[in-house]
Amino acid sequence: MRRFWPALLALFGFAFVTAAILIPTVLVSQLRVVPLDLDITSDATTVSADGNADDRFPAVVLDRCSLTAPKVRQLDAHLTQQRRSVIIDPSSKTRATVQSAQTVRIDRVRDADGKETDLSFAAAGEPRTCKDGLLSATIDRVSVNRKTSVPDGKVHSIQFEALPEGGNLDDVSVDVPRQGFQYKFGFNVKKRPYLYFDTNTRTDNPANFVGETTLKGVKVYEFVSEVPETDLSELPNPQGEASLGTLLTQPASWWGITGQGIKPTDPVTMHRYGKATRHVFVEPVTGTILDGKEDQEQYYRSPDQSQSLPTAIREFKLHALKGTFKWADSTVARQADKADHYKGLLKMAKFWLPLILGIIGALLILAWLWLFLRDRRRTAADGPSGDSAFDYEGPGTAAGAWSEPEPSTEATTVIPTDDATTVIPTDDDATTVIPTTEDTSSTAGVGPWDRPTEQIRPIDSGDEPDDPLRKR
Repeated sequence: MRRFWPALLALFGFAFVTAAILIPTVLVSQLRVVPLDLDITSDATTVSADGNADDRFPAVVLDRCSLTAPKVRQLDAHLTQQRRSVIIDPSSKTRATVQSAQTVRIDRVRDADGKETDLSFAAAGEPRTCKDGLLSATIDRVSVNRKTSVPDGKVHSIQFEALPEGGNLDDVSVDVPRQGFQYKFGFNVKKRPYLYFDTNTRTDNPANFVGETTLKGVKVYEFVSEVPETDLSELPNPQGEASLGTLLTQPASWWGITGQGIKPTDPVTMHRYGKATRHVFVEPVTGTILDGKEDQEQYYRSPDQSQSLPTAIREFKLHALKGTFKWADSTVARQADKADHYKGLLKMAKFWLPLILGIIGALLILAWLWLFLRDRRRTAADGPSGDSAFDYEGPGTAAGAWSEPEPSTEATTVIPTDDATTVIPTDDDATTVIPTTEDTSSTAGVGPWDRPTEQIRPIDSGDEPDDPLRKR
């Protein structure tokens, strides 16, 4: 057990250090993707040109009931744009398909006489009248790469009509390929232009970086995208025709056009055009859109701008919709919280978690090294440890095989050298003395221990030596 705990410290120490190295590359890459639980609800209302939200009627819309009247009418209005974006199938580890349902409704209007009216809209499936508050409704679907948030081309459609029970989605939708961002930018946003997709005109347009600001305590980049004038009648509906309301033919008197060569009953055909200026505020680390503002214009004008056309018709312009939509404060606060949460997760995985694990791992390794060196010093000071083979205790002695032997009680035989006498004691202490003799043989000069047996005097074979060792 004494060796188990240091080994455990080393194991966890190196494991924590390894995790600290791998987490920034492995875990961060898993977090830096479009989440499959994405759910964004944004509310925007029309405000005055200077951003004043207290203006009750900051927008202008075409009075649809005037289409059957002798003359066109416009209404001052307050509009609300609502959008909800969620993830649907097909989605996977690398792809996220976003479905975004958007409605624009008229909350209240004021006519030329100053009369104010609050509008409501019919439930799904019920007939709608010209006084219905629903101005437009679409469902946009696009699949994006989860790492880059860029459309991957798998799904790209806009649904313009309600899907009847048992119907085919393709029959009420139009394929609209795109390349730009819409509901979220990519991660690590730079101060450079990006493509941004506009649903109304179905076009990708550059969104240019214009500056930094702070919203709800979160630093954001502001991008501005100019959507050029687009003839909306050239954008087909699911049946391949011009969408309803994008082509309008009425007498010149209905349009209010007068002038040389123009009769009140002359039919005049106008196309509906759209353009916009969009401001997008993006948190740069996560690509979360915190706020948005759109200056929307849709208007009727003649597609023929040739000099042969009467000037009154060529220069005529009638707004069907004009207003500045600004995200509600509640939406901005909600998006700021989401961005701050995502940014906190990324910072935890990229910096704080590796730092904490690295410090803990280093401390565990230092503790292991301290225990290891301490044991080595203790072993050197105390000698061999109890695990040494030299600590073996042999039988008959408590000190082991290498202990000092006990004195023997048996007689000792002394073998003499040239200068000594060999004494062989007997059991009764009798001793036989064997005298030394001179040796003139060839062994002269050889040390007595070189040839020890030659130092014993030979005995005649007839004599019986009195061998004390044989006495019993």
